Formats: sequence, C-alpha cells, structure tokens
Amino acid sequence: MQLFKKIKKLPLIIYFTITITIIIISLFFSNIASAKVTVTGIDFIGAATLPTGLSFQKTELGGLSGITYDAKKDLYYAISDDRGQNSPARFYTLKIDLSQGKLTKDGVTPVAVTTLLNQNNQKFIPSTTDTEGIALSNKETLFITSEGDVQKLINPFIKEFSLTSGQAITTLPIAKKFLPDSKNQQGIRNNLAFESLTITPNHQLLFTATENALIQDGAAAKPGSGTLCRILQYNLANYQPEKEYLYPTQPVTPIFNLIGRFDSGLPDLLSLDNQGHLLSLERTFTGLGFAISLFQISLENADDIHNIDSLSSIGMRKINPVEKKLLLDLQTLDVALDNIEGLTLGPKLPDGETSLILVSDNNFNRLQTTQILAFKLKLESPLTRLLRLLRVPLPQ
Repeated sequence: MQLFKKIKKLPLIIYFTITITIIIISLFFSNIASAKVTVTGIDFIGAATLPTGLSFQKTELGGLSGITYDAKKDLYYAISDDRGQNSPARFYTLKIDLSQGKLTKDGVTPVAVTTLLNQNNQKFIPSTTDTEGIALSNKETLFITSEGDVQKLINPFIKEFSLTSGQAITTLPIAKKFLPDSKNQQGIRNNLAFESLTITPNHQLLFTATENALIQDGAAAKPGSGTLCRILQYNLANYQPEKEYLYPTQPVTPIFNLIGRFDSGLPDLLSLDNQGHLLSLERTFTGLGFAISLFQISLENADDIHNIDSLSSIGMRKINPVEKKLLLDLQTLDVALDNIEGLTLGPKLPDGETSLILVSDNNFNRLQTTQILAFKLKLESPLTRLLRLLRVPLPQ
C-alpha cells in the first residue's frame, strides 16, 4: 500500500508508466506460472507390495485400478474394481510414506475403506459396477468411473461421490456413441471402457478415456497393432462433455506367448497442468508378464472429434491425434512388474522434486500382488526455467 501511495505522488506520465509496467509484469508471471509443464526427468525411488488376500476392515483389499492424492491430508484414495463378488463397491484410503525421499517395502499403510452408495443411499447391487478410475475434486468429492458391462447392457458411468459418506451426488452425461449396443454395432467393448480419470490443477476440466477403440472406431489392440482410443474432456463448471481427442496406443509384439492371451490399452491419465498436457499409462499383458509405458502427451494440436460418431467412416489421415512422447519403459527397471493400472502425483520430496505413484490391480489373483511404485519427476514450467536462468533459488 505504501508503494502505491508513493507512486501516486510522481508526475502523471511516470505514474501511468510504472502502473502499466506493474500490470504487464503481473500478467506475465500469472500466465507463465499457469503455462505448460514439461517432464525433464524421471527416476525410480522404490516399491512396496500388499499381499493378495489381505483382509482390512472386513474387506479383501485388492483390485486397485486407480489412485488419487489428497495434498491437504497427505492421503491417497484408491478405487477397487471389485464388482461386488468380494465386498460392495468401495475405495480405500492409504498412507504412503515418502518422507525419506524414497518408498520402502513397508511404506504403504491402509487407513480406511469407504463403501460407495448410489443416489438412494444404497449399496450398489453386485455385478452392476466395474469401478476403475478415481480423481479428487476441490469440493471434498471424488469422481469415479465404471466400465459397466456390455454383455448385460449395463452402461458405463462417471459419477461424483461424497468423500466422507461415499454417496453418489451427480452423474455426468455420456454420449450415445459410447453406450453398449444390443446388436454389437457400436459403443464400448466389454472391460475396455472408462478406466482412466484425472482433473486439471485448476479443477476446471475432467478427462477420461476409452481403454480401447469403440466398436465403430476400429479394432481392439492385438499383437503388433495398437488401438484408437478416445480421450473425453468435460467442463466441471457445467458438468457437460466438451471435446474428444484421438489417442492411438503403441503396438506391442510379445516375444513369447505360450497361453495366447493378449490385453493392451490405455488404463489411466494424469493431468500435469491446465493447458492440456498429461501423462498417459499404457499397459499390456503379453502372456508372460506385463509391458508398461509412461508417455507425456499434449492435446494442443489435436483435433476435436466429438462430432464424429464413427472414426472408421472417415480417413484417419484427416485427423490430428494427440502428441505423444515416451518418458519411460518400465520394463527397463529392475522390478518384476505387476498389472499397473493407476497413477497420481504425490507430495514434494525432500529435495523439492515432485513424486509420482503407480498402483497395480492384482485381479484378486493369488499369483499377483498389489504393487505400488514410486518415482521422482523433474518438472519444468516456463516460470521455473526463467528463475533458473536468473539464478533465483527455487522454493523447496
């Protein structure tokens, strides 16, 4: 306040010059602070496992298909994809200790379990949900996706739930082209629908994606061939869908596949900034273990395809897909990978870098475990780049 009083005493032209300069500098730093974030490095900092069959508060802890971080409480919420065969639809609250800058084998502790309730305050009927994605809002609520069941013509959903009670509050609309079709001519493929979920840091946009191509968009992934997923963008100001983007997955060719089973797709997304830059997680079961890859993607130059009901009906060369850059092939780590399906940013590490957490779905299979992997992300924005150039100490 004293600064502005002194400025007002200056000659008028100098006063306006200083005022305009201050406004321009303020706008510059405001815009540059919210600009795109780039991942410049990623380091593995540890793993922990929870055994299959682990009983916690009268439930079997498992099937963790998505995870989200609550920075205010330093807690994580992980959704189980249990369809009600073991316990009702639910999410778990976890404590993950990264205080030493790494994750140790005993660094994950279950804290609570919350049962999901429908809008009538009732538990979901078994086999009517397949909850996969989870994202925390800034209103003490969680958004959660369900893949539904194509064979039973049960629609997928994206619902908002109370963080404390677990009760459903609202349901986001889903375009008809995504819904199961009794004639099997359009819509999602069974168990290959909305696995992913993320919200931008400013809480204005929500993203989810199909794990594989819609029936009318193209083929499902197979050995040596990727698939055409759709990323859906919702506006959280009005809870309406806005845009869609084409996301082609990478082709994976198994070296050895004795059992002949192959599953590949896009199980999760993670928003890095408010400018359409995200991390994507691609997961493949090759018949002999898992292939997991992390990508940084950009929606900036991708075409909006929400008005295209069938990608097969147009020339694919006419569509600009999202831009992808491989960050890490997890097969290069000295870790036996499990069925990694979820990811979230965690807290700042002691050195000031950002943490990243990945979690696996153990399928309630005794041959698998719930695996939690931790990484250090080196993130850079235009503001941090400028501060580094000016040699200004960065906040820890």
